[in-house]
Amino acid sequence: MVGKMHDRIPHPCRLLIVGINPGTLSEEMDAPFAHPGNRFWPALATAGITPYRVNASAGLSEEDSAMLAERGIGFTNLVARMTPRASDLTKDELVEGGERLRGIVDKHRPAAVMFAGVGAYRDAYGRRKAGRGLQPETIAGVPVWVVGNPSGLNAHETVESLAASYREVWDATG
Repeated sequence: MVGKMHDRIPHPCRLLIVGINPGTLSEEMDAPFAHPGNRFWPALATAGITPYRVNASAGLSEEDSAMLAERGIGFTNLVARMTPRASDLTKDELVEGGERLRGIVDKHRPAAVMFAGVGAYRDAYGRRKAGRGLQPETIAGVPVWVVGNPSGLNAHETVESLAASYREVWDATG
């Protein structure tokens, strides 16, 4: 499927996962974290949040979509515009995306928001000193967790380190 990537938010939503913006393959496949070098899906499976590793590089199958919805896992992006790299976004786009995200969170009321990328979170919400983990501020009254960016371009993270932080968030959602 070629076209604009859309949000995937089940009702009820236990965990809303927020990417920075879609990359080229994610946009093309209409699937979050679709690049084969992205560590998101391996980390989600390693954390035990999904029962198997999703292969999003070919798009999400009906089985994948049903499993994610059944588990209450939703997806959106801070910025909807596709770029080859998140660093191609402007600060204004990130701030506007933060406002858009407030509306999404207010509408869907997930148990928690998990933000994949501390830099984008800092820019979107003006939280220059924000670190990883549970944030002192909420979005529309919903707890926010910031985790590392799973992109293969982020050499600071491993599947294991991402899985540990994802599991912490998942466990906190109940």
